[in-house]
Amino acid sequence: MAGNALIGDPNKDTEDASETDLAKHDEDDYVEIKEQMYQDKLASLKMQLTQLQEGTLQEYQKRMKKLDQQYKERVRNADLFLQLETEQVERNYIKEKKAAVKEFDDKKVELKENLIAELEEKKKMIENEKLTMELTGDSMEVKPIMTRKLRRRPNDPVPIPDKRRKPAPAQLNYLLTDDQILEDLRILNKQLKSPKRPVSPSSPDQMPIIPMEAPSQRYEARIEEGKLYYDKRWYHKSQAIHLESKENTKISCVISSVGTNEIWVRKTSDSTKMRIYLGQLQRGAFIIRRRSAA
Repeated sequence: MAGNALIGDPNKDTEDASETDLAKHDEDDYVEIKEQMYQDKLASLKMQLTQLQEGTLQEYQKRMKKLDQQYKERVRNADLFLQLETEQVERNYIKEKKAAVKEFDDKKVELKENLIAELEEKKKMIENEKLTMELTGDSMEVKPIMTRKLRRRPNDPVPIPDKRRKPAPAQLNYLLTDDQILEDLRILNKQLKSPKRPVSPSSPDQMPIIPMEAPSQRYEARIEEGKLYYDKRWYHKSQAIHLESKENTKISCVISSVGTNEIWVRKTSDSTKMRIYLGQLQRGAFIIRRRSAA
């Protein structure tokens, strides 16, 4: 029995060997499976790379479709923005063009009115000068001076023409209104046409009495560089003013233009225009006050 104990069990040794072989076989299978999985995955990646290069990869086509939709959307938005900006520019162009045409028409009308006013003023001045000359007996015709010309001798030098400058005609500066000037001229004309009666020095009652106007307050008024200086203040075109007259009437006006010897104002009530001379402002026939434009 002791000898049997020392001898090992043959069945048990066989089982241990079988288990070792089985573990080794399983490890080989695992390595083989892992290698196969690696090869399959590598082959799949290579195939996807080939499809990507050819443009047939499904994921690539899906993303490209999405990018194409985004591109088309941005192009459509850009076209809409361009259309809106073009319409806005065209509207601004039409608006600016209409404003320029309106300003041109207004300036043309204003220029025409100013020129007509200047020509009317010159016409009245010429008519007043003519009437004054007719009343005073002066003739406007220039009569040639008769001179005798002597025959030049052969040895006499050639006469040198006289190049002296002709004297400038005298200019009249009126400080009265047109109505006052015409009234004075009518009085003078009536006095000249009436028969003269001898007046003795001892009868002063028969001498004509000329009414004298009471001295009124004088105002400083002048025009420089298209602006009016009146009563220590400067006034310019388009300025809102109050115009006061001797009859204590107060009119709201706007200065429409400033000439060389007068200004034109436009009433705010009915937009009618009236002309004010510097002489009238200096004598106080009209008084100008500033007012707010509102």
